[in-house]
Amino acid sequence: MGNLNVTRLTSKAEKAAFIHQLTQDIEALEIMLKEGLIETEPIRIGAEQEFCIVNNDFYPNDNSLALLNEINDDHFTTEIGNYNLEINSDPLTLKDDCFSQLHKQLSDLLDKARSVCEKHNTKVILTGILPTLSLKYISEDNMTKIQRYSVLNEAIKDSRKQDFSIHIKGVDELNLLHDSVMLEACNTSFQAHLQIHPDNFIDDYNWAQAIAGPVLSICTNSPLLFGKELWNETRIALFTQSVDTRANSFILNEKQSRVSFGASWETGTVVDIFRDSVSRFRSLVTSEYDKDSVDMLKAGEIPKLKALSLHNGTVYRWNRVCYGVGGGKPHLRIENRYIPSGPTLSDEIANMMFWVGLMLGKPKTFENIHEKWDFKDVKTNFFNAARYGMGTQFIWNGEYISSHNLLLDYLLPMAYKGLYKVGISPKDAEEYLTIIENRIKSNCGSQWMIKSYRNLQQKYKPYSAAQVLVANMYKKQEQDFPVGSWSILSGRESLGFDSEKTVKHAMSTKVFSVEKNDSLKLVLSIMKWKNIHHMPVINKKLKLVGLLSWNDVLKYINDTNINSISIEKVMHKEPITTTEWMPLSEAKALMEANNINSLPVIKNDKLIGIITSKDM
Repeated sequence: MGNLNVTRLTSKAEKAAFIHQLTQDIEALEIMLKEGLIETEPIRIGAEQEFCIVNNDFYPNDNSLALLNEINDDHFTTEIGNYNLEINSDPLTLKDDCFSQLHKQLSDLLDKARSVCEKHNTKVILTGILPTLSLKYISEDNMTKIQRYSVLNEAIKDSRKQDFSIHIKGVDELNLLHDSVMLEACNTSFQAHLQIHPDNFIDDYNWAQAIAGPVLSICTNSPLLFGKELWNETRIALFTQSVDTRANSFILNEKQSRVSFGASWETGTVVDIFRDSVSRFRSLVTSEYDKDSVDMLKAGEIPKLKALSLHNGTVYRWNRVCYGVGGGKPHLRIENRYIPSGPTLSDEIANMMFWVGLMLGKPKTFENIHEKWDFKDVKTNFFNAARYGMGTQFIWNGEYISSHNLLLDYLLPMAYKGLYKVGISPKDAEEYLTIIENRIKSNCGSQWMIKSYRNLQQKYKPYSAAQVLVANMYKKQEQDFPVGSWSILSGRESLGFDSEKTVKHAMSTKVFSVEKNDSLKLVLSIMKWKNIHHMPVINKKLKLVGLLSWNDVLKYINDTNINSISIEKVMHKEPITTTEWMPLSEAKALMEANNINSLPVIKNDKLIGIITSKDM
């Protein structure tokens, strides 16, 4: 999709033309399979490295297009968020030290990006979800100014005809209504590609599904979103809900999200997977097409199947089937989309090698796995791994087994065998799979982040803790030491420099509030019990209508008529307020000028927190 000038499908003529191209592409793929035109060897690998760009204070920086222009390298491309970029590696033949070669190529390209970023006060961060993201960075204003993103956004919004409802429950809970697909911009991944022999595609694809949960469990690196501790790999839940078009579908019952793990085992041929995708999901966008794919085959040309690839680019399976043409030869591959970016490039290459090794090391007893295992067990494994990471109990071959035992006793030896079978250098295999082994025995990215963030919150408010967390992640990433060797932050760490603080850094978001019709006696009791000196008064729409201070209510503590006294009578009806992005120095001056000790924090006329002189 990134190579095409896309437009929305609107008129009947456009839809008819696109469907014709789409069905012809599917027919052409079937012909190529039957005639043995799909490349069978050599096997190649490749990767897509997504990364965040932040300013020197470790907040998202919206300068991706300027950086991309100056980097001036075709390996780089945009993402939907203007604070993300992506690197596409060159394909490599799966042999010898190809993983070390991939590591070096991506390292060199990241260094190229860093050298440009440094001139623009920008840094590169590898992480599944950037901990310093806040809601202000996911508006349409932060969408990269390229046509295909706005077209896709409008098409999905039009299909839903309602806001996106996000609900993710982990240790904390996130409930959010959002008006665009920009929540997708919170996610950055390391997408691994493996070329697959066409004759074995269905069996290999089903095996990729079977191992997805265990592989994900040791790769998790996205536990925090907007300051909340959610799933170990929150990307899985967030991406599923952020581009959901199920308000409109060809299937009335048992609908499937455009972002999905799948509904069942695959059967037939790879063409059937594409057919199912086209049957389930409406086409959203189109482009210009030069020739009919079937006619091209008849003329001895290899088609790129642009319509099918475009439709496939708007259906986001966690294991996605891909068709491509390289060197004039068509091939098929599986794109692993569930592995997050980071914590380091070494970790990412290790994750990819582990997955590829398992794909190639499948024992004969697991051939035709769709006849032996229940797909719902495999799907359960995947989502449990996303939630609990290394705390997952897996269903494996009909039995329950812990993630540690499954990975160490079964899957790591299997990965070694698979890699050696295709001639991967033993030195490479040991170097990268040892990273996985050490991570199993110490901590993966999400475990490090959760433990460190909790420790930091003993000293800092959540937003400040996230900033210090990212600053320390950056230091460790620059050294490229695997996360299994990182020590957990003690909580005493600092940024190491002075950064301008805003109200958001110091405010409290866990705020007790009351309505004006509540009992004054109850309010006074709550303030005593919880040692609260300021109590906001809100209406049913969460709009601030007043503020109570301890001095306001203290005079009524022994009043025998307290139950008949109205909160509305006692409260300050026009309290002075602030926003979360006001500089802390200005908020402090505002308090001093008005001789007050608290400021309710307002966003879109609604109460979202409070900051007091004690917080200062």
